[in-house]
Amino acid sequence: MFVGIDIGTTAVKSVLMGEDGALHASASFPVPVSRPRAGWSEQDPEHWWTAVCDTLDALAAAEPRLMAAVSGIGLSGHMHGATVLGEGDAVLRPAILWNDGRAAAECAAIEAACPDARSLTGNIAMPGFTAPKLAWMRRHEPDLFARIRKVLLPKDYVRLRLTGDYASDMSDAAGTYWLDVGARRWSDALLAATGLDRSQMPELFEGTEPTGRLREPLRARFGMDRAPVVAGGAGDNAASACGIGAVTPGAAFLSLGTSGVLFVSNARFSPNTEGAVHAFCHALPDTWHQMGVILSATDSLNWFARLVGAPAPELTAALGPTVARPSPAFFMPYLSGERTPHNDAGARGGFLGLDQTTSRQDLTQAVLEGVAFAFRDCLRVLNDAGTDVARAFAVGGGANSPVWLSIMASVLDRPLDVSAAADVGAAYGAARLSQAAATGARDPAALMPPPRVERTVEPDPALASAYAERYGRYRALHASSAHAADP
Repeated sequence: MFVGIDIGTTAVKSVLMGEDGALHASASFPVPVSRPRAGWSEQDPEHWWTAVCDTLDALAAAEPRLMAAVSGIGLSGHMHGATVLGEGDAVLRPAILWNDGRAAAECAAIEAACPDARSLTGNIAMPGFTAPKLAWMRRHEPDLFARIRKVLLPKDYVRLRLTGDYASDMSDAAGTYWLDVGARRWSDALLAATGLDRSQMPELFEGTEPTGRLREPLRARFGMDRAPVVAGGAGDNAASACGIGAVTPGAAFLSLGTSGVLFVSNARFSPNTEGAVHAFCHALPDTWHQMGVILSATDSLNWFARLVGAPAPELTAALGPTVARPSPAFFMPYLSGERTPHNDAGARGGFLGLDQTTSRQDLTQAVLEGVAFAFRDCLRVLNDAGTDVARAFAVGGGANSPVWLSIMASVLDRPLDVSAAADVGAAYGAARLSQAAATGARDPAALMPPPRVERTVEPDPALASAYAERYGRYRALHASSAHAADP
């Protein structure tokens, strides 16, 4: 038996998986996000740990016999979060999260200090990455910065609590902006650009490798017969790829979660920094991937639902399973700035094209379309990099909405596959990685087949044509509206 744990932005989820890949139990507990200032996003790492223990306690209560047989634990988590530890592993401040935009000014400073930064990392320095956050601390919180003994990513802080080991995997480390992504090792030059060195970094492993074993008191608490190995694991997107089977070249998935991701697996390091495409290590050895990332996917719909005082499922259900034509309104989904393709922490969202006849349904549809247009931006720059997406699995909470998937397929003009599996997310991918680590699998990809396709959402040719025209207008609107709120 194998356990997968995903440290999500809003909840921690753990799953219990058998050797045949079947899921036997799952548990989820929420974690709060703090926004002390506009554009800031933080979490207390203790909340992650409490939620992890709660989920594992729940699995042990539900399936004690199966939990006793667990031989591997895999970890996944939201990427880029800066968890800074001092003496005795004390957490020095709340973790600064992936969707925090405070470190925009520090990005240019890092690239100036290390002119090879983009070629080493395969990415443009972005405020959401870990290194700019530490540069921000160095400038604005120098006393705390001087006390830093270790910097860990969210899932790796949980690993420390589970095993006592300072370790990370290649896929998650690739999002720090300290990794030489092609060589799969820390870059001394990039670390020096933020005033840090290797002694403050965790040891690096492949996602399929064991990094340590569960501490004895925790083994006893969760009712496991022996201390399971804890795998390197993966950042949430690479873990999701392992769950959906996107581990071979060209395999792709589209994630409609809090943020949005268009992910493609690659056989080699394939950067394209001009379009703000992410080029990271995959969770499997000698494998890389590209991603287009938008910061507010279901977050956009949830924001609108709070604004109008109606549940998001009620809003989307009012549209029916499909739409006949594009909304007369436009929505720019830049509620937390944007990554691909703009790399603009200062970008802001908004509605355009409103008049006296605009309805709540028009605005709901505009939100769904605005997020879909942002995904088309990602597809466009992936195409510019020489990578096409012929089709993709759709995952994440937003993929449960038939109308949103219908809109997405027509905007992208690509078929989207929906899995028949009950769960193919990051926690499931983490469990698959733990299976590879616990069994010493020589071919980890063989443990990660794609799930059976339950249905395929095909693009509507007429809508695809109409959306192509609307997308051109959407792109033109970005330049004139994205900073409309700037003084």
